Amino acid sequence: MLGFVIDLKFLRENPEVVRESQRTRGEDPALVDQLIAADEARREAIGTADALRSEQKAFGKKIGQASPEERPALLEGSNELKVKVKEADEAQKAAEQAVYDLQMRLGNVVEGAPAGGEDDYVVLEHVGTPREFDFEPKDHLDLGESLGLIDMKRGTKVSGARFYYLTGDGAMLQLGMLTLAAQKARANGFQLMIPPVLVRPEVMAGTGFLGAHAEEIYYLERDDLYLVGTSEVALAGYHQDEIIDLSKGPVKYAGWSSCFRREAGSYGKDTRGILRVHQFDKLEMFVYCKPEEAAAQHQALLNMEREMLSAVEVPYRIIDVAGGDLGSSAARKFDTEAWVPTQQTYRELTSTSNCTTFQARRLQTRYRDEQGKAQVAATLNGTLATTRWLVAILENNQQADGSVVVPEALRPFVGKEVLEPVK
Repeated sequence: MLGFVIDLKFLRENPEVVRESQRTRGEDPALVDQLIAADEARREAIGTADALRSEQKAFGKKIGQASPEERPALLEGSNELKVKVKEADEAQKAAEQAVYDLQMRLGNVVEGAPAGGEDDYVVLEHVGTPREFDFEPKDHLDLGESLGLIDMKRGTKVSGARFYYLTGDGAMLQLGMLTLAAQKARANGFQLMIPPVLVRPEVMAGTGFLGAHAEEIYYLERDDLYLVGTSEVALAGYHQDEIIDLSKGPVKYAGWSSCFRREAGSYGKDTRGILRVHQFDKLEMFVYCKPEEAAAQHQALLNMEREMLSAVEVPYRIIDVAGGDLGSSAARKFDTEAWVPTQQTYRELTSTSNCTTFQARRLQTRYRDEQGKAQVAATLNGTLATTRWLVAILENNQQADGSVVVPEALRPFVGKEVLEPVK
């Protein structure tokens, strides 16, 4: 069984905070009271089992010291006690399972996020101004095909709907963007990692991805392994069951990997081009820190995302995601959304989440405090670049003649200032 999902001590001392979190998420606050009752039953069952085990131990000593005449009656009593201990053990296991099952239904305690669902986000900031075109702008797929950057038709032929090839300068554009992100991460103290993209079920569950969105994940039944939708999963599992050293500050990783999402249930929306696809590449930041440092680390990740978005020259906004739109592991999440001219709307490019102690508690990742006592770490994640960015880069930097100006920061990687239509 995984470690406790929500801190039961916190729950007992702050039940209304957890109820309010459930309301903010649009979920059932009655779960809190069910969990408190189950926890009381669990503690009572543990007390009963411990008392019977102590009695059994004392009884064993008594038998050892008894005379031959007394021993048969004592052995009979010992057998009765053995049955009671077994029953108490089973009752304890059942009570612990009941607590665990309820815990798995509770998301992380929300910290500061607005209440409501997908459309109840709060816009925190606009950066850059959407461009006014004096010609009819093309969408990213028309541009990608005419410039020889994207081949959806052959992607579909080879792998099915929502697969694609990035070709020629399209591949260079993505590699350049991800390399720039990797360099920025490294300059900010992140250790670059290329992690596995297949993980065990306990790691996927530990990060909080096997709840409401489990249908989004590819599962390899023969191997009992999951394909990751983000390298956050493998990076969260990296220190599973370990005590890490946070005495010199947060431990920071940047994972570069391919990511896979089934996009189940999303048919009919965003099906054109590479906005919502089954496979993409991503550079994901991941931080382990002390819980009291988490809010500041969250802002630091957001600031790195700002830097990267400015480097690729797209107008964007930052939103505070509402509680009902948070994943189960996030206590708070900020999304950055770039302006997509042909859709006349902002679309998500990155997100950064503060998961507080939720993931590390499940994965048993701890650190030692100044007194040497083991404490649960906090974890955070944030995207620094991903394939979807090509949508905003191409559309915002297009010219009337069908060419696209390469953002200055990417030119050393692409080797060109302008991408011209293929003749």
